Amino acid sequence: MKYFKIPAFIALLAITFSCENANSMVDTTVEAPNTNGVHGEVFGIWNKNSTVYVSGDIIIPEGKSLTIEEGVTVIMDPNAKPEIIVKGNLYSMGTAANPVRITGPAETRKPDSWGQVWGGILGAQSCQELLLDHTIIELGGATTTEASTSVKMGLYKAKAGENLPAIWFSNTKGKLVMTNSVIRNFQDDATYLEGGELIITRNKFYSTGNKGGEGVNIKSGVLADVSYNLFFSNNTNALKLSNAGGRTPQAHVVAYNNTIINTGWRRPDIKGGSVWLESSVYAEIYNTLFANTRFGIKQDTKNKPDSRSKSSNNLYYGYTASAVTGFTPNNGDILSGTNDIISTTPQANDPKFKNYPLDNNLMSFIFNDAWDFHLLPGSPAFGKGSVVITRNFPKGITINNILYESPEPASYIGAFGQ
Repeated sequence: MKYFKIPAFIALLAITFSCENANSMVDTTVEAPNTNGVHGEVFGIWNKNSTVYVSGDIIIPEGKSLTIEEGVTVIMDPNAKPEIIVKGNLYSMGTAANPVRITGPAETRKPDSWGQVWGGILGAQSCQELLLDHTIIELGGATTTEASTSVKMGLYKAKAGENLPAIWFSNTKGKLVMTNSVIRNFQDDATYLEGGELIITRNKFYSTGNKGGEGVNIKSGVLADVSYNLFFSNNTNALKLSNAGGRTPQAHVVAYNNTIINTGWRRPDIKGGSVWLESSVYAEIYNTLFANTRFGIKQDTKNKPDSRSKSSNNLYYGYTASAVTGFTPNNGDILSGTNDIISTTPQANDPKFKNYPLDNNLMSFIFNDAWDFHLLPGSPAFGKGSVVITRNFPKGITINNILYESPEPASYIGAFGQ
């Protein structure tokens, strides 16, 4: 594996990393060292299996890169509520057995937390490349103030009172890949993407958004392939797709083979549901498994998506009558596609998850690591997906001299096969 040439300065504080269950929300085996911690300009390498305590905002300078190697635990100071501002490049390179984790101190790691321990990762317009591979990001979404570095730099929405997303990316000529990663327990949006070539695949977005917030929130200037992701109990939508902002190119999103569960119920107003389309976005939604979502694919009827937008080969399951009503097309705001598997009968089209209770409380946002969303034999999702899907990046995207694929679509519906 190759990296860019790294300057000799390495801003890190390391202690021996204790092995942990990467998916465990409550963990006390890793603690911050008793030190003032890292803040200010940071670039170079954070070494494998080290623990880095961040005591204030860190800035990766333009033209520089920070590489976070596998097994690094980054612990944010909840008093400082740090922001990670990426003016250069950020490469978070965990592995399945040894992920990177950006978190808070042990006492803040609670399944019912809405974060606010720290801000988020903010990719400025000068950020050329941002990679998150096998990275767990949790417990952030702090609210900006007039003193916030992001506000002073004019980043994100550049004003006080905004809840920061886990990931903001804004360079229309930049590249972002997020793969095999987890965003959980954030106060608001998991992502807010205003530019760039993006591949978002094989991730988990769950238990995000207290009073609002999306899983993947895309605006103009973005070309994206979004595939094989699991969305569970995002407050509003799994996907909010828009061409707002007036940037070039027009937002074009190809979303396929995603599994969306229990989204929208904690904000059951006009926008709360599963997929929201608006403002001339060119959106294509295929092979999506909707289980107990508040609505199906929904459009803004006053500010509609591009007429080329389309969907097909999606499966809808509702345990209750209200869930079924929410995804049934009615007055033009709920959309259906070709070759959809849809019913007006509660509990029809059981997807046959390997291990998930379909009668789970629709308002529950607590995620259980033991759940398994693979499909059992006899699932109606088998053989009903389309494999004839034109992706934005069929040859993948190269970041940090490594090619990351945009996976081929599957013949089944949802993010997980048998």
